[in-house]
Amino acid sequence: MTTISAIRLASVVTAIDVLVASGFSIVGIIRPQYLLPAGSVPTQASLILAMYAAARTIPLAFFVLGAIYKQATQALLFLGALAGTMQLLDAGIGLFDRDPGKCGGPLFIAVLQFFVVYLLQKSLRNTPETPRG
Repeated sequence: MTTISAIRLASVVTAIDVLVASGFSIVGIIRPQYLLPAGSVPTQASLILAMYAAARTIPLAFFVLGAIYKQATQALLFLGALAGTMQLLDAGIGLFDRDPGKCGGPLFIAVLQFFVVYLLQKSLRNTPETPRG
């Protein structure tokens, strides 16, 4: 895989990752009943937890989109690994909650995220540096 292809793939996957995570946190604030278990009533506590989720995912999304716009490959590597780690932790929460959907979705995204970060890192290692003159 060429470096350009790896950057594009990592950019798309990472952008989707952080935008989906941000979307879920925003939905948790605006319409918490869509994320709560059936029969649960939204409370002040669920709103506070959704706000905590938004406080971590929305800034990450802005940083990722900025790194993509600036074509900052090293930043994309770091932020992609961070986004994958957050998804992996979200999968752990789903596992703890014994909810296959809340575990499987984030786990799939985490594996995909780590894979594209690996591909990007590998392509950067294999690309010879051109001398600057």
